[in-house]
Order: sequence, then C-alpha cells, then structure tokens
Amino acid sequence: MLFSNGRLAKLRYLSGSFEVMTRGDHVLCAVTGTAIPLERLRYWSHEFQEAYLDAVVATRRYAEMKAQGKI
Repeated sequence: MLFSNGRLAKLRYLSGSFEVMTRGDHVLCAVTGTAIPLERLRYWSHEFQEAYLDAVVATRRYAEMKAQGKI
C-alpha cells in the first residue's frame, strides 16, 4: 500500500491511546509486517509496544505471548 508521504511513524503505545514520537503516516504490524495507516490503527499492545493489523492478529499475538510465559 502506498501512502502520501510514505513515512513510518514511531509511536509510544499507551493504554487506550498512543503518542506520536516521530511523525509519519503509518506503522507496521508486529506480526504480519503490513503497513497500517495511522487513521486506521485500532489494535496495539502497550505492554509490548507493538501495533496489530486487526483483532484476529492481536488475539493471535496475545495467545503466543501467553504460551511463551511473557504475560
């Protein structure tokens, strides 16, 4: 997917919100590597500081981290 400026944003993920540390127009899903436009970003983990493409991917990541004993 192409973006207007194509810049990767750096975010600090908080519980229920996020803070933009470096401006950009998208972040990458930690699991799939898919670009997520900031205006469509809905799923992330403040514990692991990573973004997820959708609820299915977020749930899968949670299960992986639980199985590894990280949560």
